[in-house]
Amino acid sequence: MTDGALIVQSDKTLLLEVDHPRAEEARRAIAAFAELERAPEHVHTYRVTPLGLWNARAAGHDAEQVIDALITHSRYAVPHALLVDIADTMDRYGRLKLTKDGEQLVLETTDRAVLAEVLRHRKIAPLLGERIDEDTVRVHPSERGHLKQELLKIGWPAEDEAGYVDGEAHPISLDTEGWSLRPYQEQAVEGFWHGGSGVVVLPCGAGKTLVGAASMARSQTTTLILVTNTVSARQWKDELLRRTSLTEDEIGEYSGARKEIRPVTIATYQVLTTKRKGAYTHLDLLDARDWGLIVYDEVHLLPAPIFRMTADLQARRRLGLTATLVREDGREADVFSLIGPKRFDAPWKDIENQGYIAPADCVEVRVTLSDSERMAYAVAEPDDRYRLASCSPRKVGIVEKLVARHTGEPTLVIGQYLDQLDELAGRLDADLITGETTVAERQRLFNAFRTGEISLLVVSKVANFSIDLPEASVAIQVSGTFGSRQEEAQRLGRVLRPKGDGRTAHFYTVVARDTVDADFAAHRQRFLAEQGYAYRIVDSDDL
Repeated sequence: MTDGALIVQSDKTLLLEVDHPRAEEARRAIAAFAELERAPEHVHTYRVTPLGLWNARAAGHDAEQVIDALITHSRYAVPHALLVDIADTMDRYGRLKLTKDGEQLVLETTDRAVLAEVLRHRKIAPLLGERIDEDTVRVHPSERGHLKQELLKIGWPAEDEAGYVDGEAHPISLDTEGWSLRPYQEQAVEGFWHGGSGVVVLPCGAGKTLVGAASMARSQTTTLILVTNTVSARQWKDELLRRTSLTEDEIGEYSGARKEIRPVTIATYQVLTTKRKGAYTHLDLLDARDWGLIVYDEVHLLPAPIFRMTADLQARRRLGLTATLVREDGREADVFSLIGPKRFDAPWKDIENQGYIAPADCVEVRVTLSDSERMAYAVAEPDDRYRLASCSPRKVGIVEKLVARHTGEPTLVIGQYLDQLDELAGRLDADLITGETTVAERQRLFNAFRTGEISLLVVSKVANFSIDLPEASVAIQVSGTFGSRQEEAQRLGRVLRPKGDGRTAHFYTVVARDTVDADFAAHRQRFLAEQGYAYRIVDSDDL
């Protein structure tokens, strides 16, 4: 027995004692391969999964390093069976490799029995061509992505070393006058480029766009950038014009409003997934140029049709950018196989300690429903209960108090339900931004907020992602998308840009106690708890 912060259990769970003096050291050691499951006050539960181990393997960690981390930080002897299982699981990665034999795409193995196994698999056999020798089989080039998906499903992840087409050359350089890449941004670019394709995970406000721009400068090719919405597309364009050698004529927008195809083209997920007569007609954009790099902004939000088309783009370099690789639909494995493994992941608190994002005070404010509200909630259908609890009129007065407490500070009030937001905007005499707000009006209001012309905005979930509001220092969340962990992370991210005077950001979540609203809030907070953010809980009467 040692004085470690971890208890490693044979069911592949890791218990981390939060108050232990070496807890942070242990958290960093296991972050590369373990996934957080639960994060109450004193003991956090992580789980070791095959996907986590394969991500670690792809990032250059071997079984010896993983095992050493567990032994070093474990309070008790690590179960021997678990250590064997970790070594065996990590050893599965790379026994199959996708490579090039001249111009032919091939699957080769270091273990002939594994190749024999996959050749007999009914979903994999049709993706393969003729056998070249005992260790090698041809692969239909169009099936490169589908093959990686299917191999991952049966536990034999293929290491893709087949390389990438160069794509159409296009000169791009960073214009670093007055600024430079931060050390972690340089590490992220290097990690991505060395791996060829994959995902970079950085906190909101930590400059993911600059990682994308630097990767483009490294690639020196035409680039397709996929983003969540038109406002995000225009922010990407503004940032590229400011930070690189690109000019207006070199950057095109492909959205509902414009259909421009240029050496650097920024397209929205929405337009690409719009169907006409049963077909995704805009996916032709992917063949419009010989792209050398494809950037997926907010990769955790990729819709299913984009996954399907990405399966056909395996010969292109692919960079995924996100603040959290958590997907509520459980498709992390598709991100791994089709975009690429996680190439760089910086803990939020590490970036905060370096002064690049603001410290945050997270507070859950609990309100008690009135007797009539409680009765209406009790007899409501299960599908209606979350809306009833989220939209309690009691929340309105609490939001007014919080806004008054932070008068003059740039404040966002964020919610899910439009009627609730409409009422709040009226009571607060604030501008409201929803999906119905035109792009031009959104940009006008966001710019007014950035310049300090207005200090309060009420926003729907359209402001969850890819909206650059560096001045925001207070966020008040009144309702959310059920138990979405990634939404919670994104909303906190709205206020994490560093403040010039070193101020702390404030993130409030207003929750109706004794309801599913409180249950979902607890689930949403899990990812942030993993990053070291603790929520204080206060009663609304104590504000």
